[in-house]
Amino acid sequence: MALLETVRDPARLRELTAGELRDLAAEIRAFLIERVSASGGHLGPNLGVVELTIALHTVFESPRDRLLWDTGHQSYVHKILTGRQAGFDRLRKSGGISGYPSREESEHDLVENSHASTALSYADGLARADAHLGRRDRATVAIIGDGAMTGGMAWEALNNIAGGPDRPLVIVLNDNQRSYAPTVGGLAEHLADLRAGRGPGVFEQLGLGYLGPVDGHDIAAVQDALRRATVLGGPVVVHVITAKGKGYRHTETNDLDLGHAVKPMDPHTGQALKASSRSFTSVFGDKLVELAERRADLVAITAAMTEPTGLLPLQRRFPDRVIDVGIAEQHAVTMAAGLSMGGVHPVVAIYSTFVNRALDQLLMDVALHRRPVTFVLDRSGVTGDDGPSHNGMWDLSVLQVVPGLRIAAPRDGTRLAELLDEAVVWDEGPTLLRFPKGPAGEDLPATATFNGLDVLRRSGSLDVLIIAVGVLAPLALTVAESVAAQGIGVTVVDPRWVTPVNPALADLARRHRLAITVEDNSRAGGAGSAIAQTLRDADVHTPLREFGIPRRFLSHGSRAEVLAACGLTAEDVTRAVAELLTGLDTAPAGIDDLGIWPVHPGQVHSGEQR
Repeated sequence: MALLETVRDPARLRELTAGELRDLAAEIRAFLIERVSASGGHLGPNLGVVELTIALHTVFESPRDRLLWDTGHQSYVHKILTGRQAGFDRLRKSGGISGYPSREESEHDLVENSHASTALSYADGLARADAHLGRRDRATVAIIGDGAMTGGMAWEALNNIAGGPDRPLVIVLNDNQRSYAPTVGGLAEHLADLRAGRGPGVFEQLGLGYLGPVDGHDIAAVQDALRRATVLGGPVVVHVITAKGKGYRHTETNDLDLGHAVKPMDPHTGQALKASSRSFTSVFGDKLVELAERRADLVAITAAMTEPTGLLPLQRRFPDRVIDVGIAEQHAVTMAAGLSMGGVHPVVAIYSTFVNRALDQLLMDVALHRRPVTFVLDRSGVTGDDGPSHNGMWDLSVLQVVPGLRIAAPRDGTRLAELLDEAVVWDEGPTLLRFPKGPAGEDLPATATFNGLDVLRRSGSLDVLIIAVGVLAPLALTVAESVAAQGIGVTVVDPRWVTPVNPALADLARRHRLAITVEDNSRAGGAGSAIAQTLRDADVHTPLREFGIPRRFLSHGSRAEVLAACGLTAEDVTRAVAELLTGLDTAPAGIDDLGIWPVHPGQVHSGEQR
């Protein structure tokens, strides 16, 4: 029987010899390569922490001792050692285990940590709680990468941790010289000095204990350093050197990201099992290069995500015009304001879920100063398999409150390119584009326009108006087809620019018996809510029903599965529309007169219209 098959909980590790632990590490790597190749997921980060995780679970006794992973995508080995091997058959799939720590899955997962640079703050709080309660029978251990140490929140926590020299706390600095991309800035240079033995280091100067550097792939050496850290009694940094993607040729030789996140692939060749369709991300990246060729003042900013946010083509074409600030979204946004003040037009490319971290900067540093900064939010709406923390379902709810911010939601690749064109020429304040992870799909051309709105379908009497926000336009058209088959007249429009709300929507809604909105954002404060307010302000009494994401955290699964669980399927919406129309009074006289709302085929869109 393989050693791994005998491990049902971490206590088993403490029964194994040093040689058996090394054999177990090899088995875990083989297990990871096989299972993650089948499902997709964060392979490189976990191949790099195999020995480190084994050492942690032999020195500390989880769940009594608290292990906090920053970020949680490096917790696969921890999951394997805490009884969840069987769940890897459905990793990141509906009904299977999460790709991040999950309190629902195991008592060994204390925090569901998937946004970087937070573990030290959790750890500081736990250590303070133990001190307050007089507890000295358990340890708090935070495992944080050098990439996450580029985030300001980590340094806020370190500052406070150093202020409590009597509070025991072990900080494992997993230094693999990367987040997604290579670690940047002065910290990267300083850690290089520490790896070379040139000190003293910043941690000691802050008053923290420091042990290392330690070979993170030598289980015995890591165990020894961890035991020494616990004896020291106060806050101690254990500096561990690891290699991301270790032990698998196809990740070790991937210069781009060392196999940070892989799609389902052949484990023997490292080749994806399915060719990728043209994505919204790639459309954005190519269009930005085209714009940069024409405008020397365009500069792009990323928070450690150059390739995933589509900026790699621009970096290759104009290396000096892509700025990677590390995992520092707040700095990225205010720096963009400064660049704008200096005569540059910044394009800040960021995941939707991470823009939440920079709301204050977007509000006060960009919008208050009416700076023409363009934000491009990838992974908006439902991302699915990365789970609740990575869905971009809050951006419209959070950002529609920002005065002067104009928000666009392209429905396809062509609209993305057009709207990006419009965004970067707007000079009266910030602009923002949002789009999801995944293929851009087929283009959906407008059949006509109405005062800046794209009309995607118009048939029959003026019964129901469907306002489609961004990528839910195909769903809206499918619903339109279904209700039309029931003899219901239907109009489908795409606002393109969601915020501020186009007053033409109120004009159209007034002429229909029913209006609905469909969006992949939270219904609470989303586009539908803003449109409903516009209708009330315009004294429009047409009933409006908003379809969107409910106000809850969404479990991981495919995008289609998650949308279906939210009631965002053509069948659900069609049924609801038919039920809503049943019992409504017949339309006032003249409402079906198509001549009273002018539709202009082929009307040219312009930023000024919106």
